Amino acid sequence: MGTGQRIRVGLVYGGRSGEHEVSLQTALAVLKAFDYDKYELIPYYITKEGRWRPGSLLAAPPAAVAELQFEPAGEAGATGSSLIPLMQGMSDSAVAEAGVREGLGSVDVVFPLLHGTFGEDGTIQGLLEMANLPYVGAGVLASSVGMDKAAMKTMFAAAGLPQVGYRSFTRYHWNKEREALLDGIERGIGYPSFVKPANLGSSVGVSKARNREELAAAVEEALRYDRKVIVEEFVDAREIEVAVLGNDEPRASVAGEIVSSNEFYDYKAKYIDGKSAMIIPAEIPEETALAVREMAVRAFLAIDGAGLCRADFFLRKSDGALLINEVNTMPGFTPFSMYPLLWQETGVSYRELLDTLIELALARHAEKQLIDYGG
Repeated sequence: MGTGQRIRVGLVYGGRSGEHEVSLQTALAVLKAFDYDKYELIPYYITKEGRWRPGSLLAAPPAAVAELQFEPAGEAGATGSSLIPLMQGMSDSAVAEAGVREGLGSVDVVFPLLHGTFGEDGTIQGLLEMANLPYVGAGVLASSVGMDKAAMKTMFAAAGLPQVGYRSFTRYHWNKEREALLDGIERGIGYPSFVKPANLGSSVGVSKARNREELAAAVEEALRYDRKVIVEEFVDAREIEVAVLGNDEPRASVAGEIVSSNEFYDYKAKYIDGKSAMIIPAEIPEETALAVREMAVRAFLAIDGAGLCRADFFLRKSDGALLINEVNTMPGFTPFSMYPLLWQETGVSYRELLDTLIELALARHAEKQLIDYGG
């Protein structure tokens, strides 16, 4: 594989979503942590406008990794040591037209470090499937379902996983039936309720509504980020998270708990103020810890997950019931993010996680080569 015995990994990061900056943080962390005795890395930065900036081969970590660029300084302003050295700017369509294999170069496996739309929603996964390239993480179905909260909840229900009440609708129906939708939410969900874009992560566009006026404003805010909205029932609960790793026989980490610095765990609480606490392992009864790990694996299998995901739960305070909230197929992946920290507590280091994810990607790709597509 690759040059010599080292595996050549294409790191794809940045992207067009509102989580562009989060992706950059992930890319820097991964670049610093890889074992360069095992891997050679090629960075592929995607601008906010969707243009690809392929970089030169990194056979060793840059000497001044802490000073790596995150945003392009101009077509002529990049250097070969930058995380995003600017070479030929290729648009998304140009990459597709040239052929993904040619566009990505001679990589052995692709590691998409893209959060949100156009990254963990099945789009780039579909591109890589068409090119028959191995890649880390969930496939097209699991990625798209993991992004679409309404579809995700439908699959959870089919798997018998308990969850909060919810309603979902599109911009078209909101514009056509606004008052009827508001009436239905008030009757079926009540206040307070949480309003979210159906297809986005990192709590972008999420609002808490306490009355009809706030509910209408929250829907309008969510529709800025997606054509579909989901409104969820409020539960007074603790927020418990579990990391899952594997393909057909996934395993779950110890459970952790998020104690938010804000009224709920929104974008500011996650990435800006730095005051939210992660308690690992979560201080919960042994039987609850076992149950939440089992439910995390069930959720992973319900969406046909692969590689990794983080499963998020509510532990209702009134009766101790566990309710699944969502899964994230490309969770935050810096060394200080919940997913790696959960595995660290379980006995798996950050570098070992990277190794395992590469192995899982290659194994899954090898299995796919057994499929007869009738060609």
